[in-house]
Amino acid sequence: MSKAFTTEFDAEADKHDHAAEEAEHAQPVGVKNYITPGGLQRLKDERRFLLTRERRAVTEVVAWAASNGDRSENADYQYGKRRLREIDRRIRFLTKRIDAAEVVDPEAPRGGRAATQVFFGATVRYANAAGTERAVSVVGVDEVDLDRNHISWMSPLARALMKSGPGDCVVLRAPGTTEQLEILEVRYERILVEPFSEPPGAEAAPKTRPRIGG
Repeated sequence: MSKAFTTEFDAEADKHDHAAEEAEHAQPVGVKNYITPGGLQRLKDERRFLLTRERRAVTEVVAWAASNGDRSENADYQYGKRRLREIDRRIRFLTKRIDAAEVVDPEAPRGGRAATQVFFGATVRYANAAGTERAVSVVGVDEVDLDRNHISWMSPLARALMKSGPGDCVVLRAPGTTEQLEILEVRYERILVEPFSEPPGAEAAPKTRPRIGG
């Protein structure tokens, strides 16, 4: 593989990454990035990890691989360069989301309708027509966690619940289904967002060294 081809390949990869980044950031004009304090902290922690640890570790691998000879045939070098592009794209994405964030604290004092009806940050208990109850918390798009019943404020369910209060009935219209729900309880409390944790296989993770001897 020639160096000219390698340069052309890298340029095409950068172009593809930029297009993917633009698609990832796409959202309706004028829509605010509402987020809870815990969700914002998780974004900041991930960005800090990528900037101060993961990117530095991958850069060292790329430098080491580059010193081993022909880069066009060097799998470690090619993988490292691709990984650096992924890291940089993620950092740009996180930075844009953090800069656009509008923090809403579910625990903040609120009065009037804001205390009894469903808005961003609410935890809602409701029942369907069969009497099955479920509780969900309305959070930002960057902190959705279906295992914890954290749903995006832009989801069909959250939109159906918005501005309703205990005793109200709302209609959930989602692709292929229409369901009537009764609001049983609306409360505002801390929403526990799973904190950022170092992903398995990260280059910055401590490496286990093989034991020598018996």
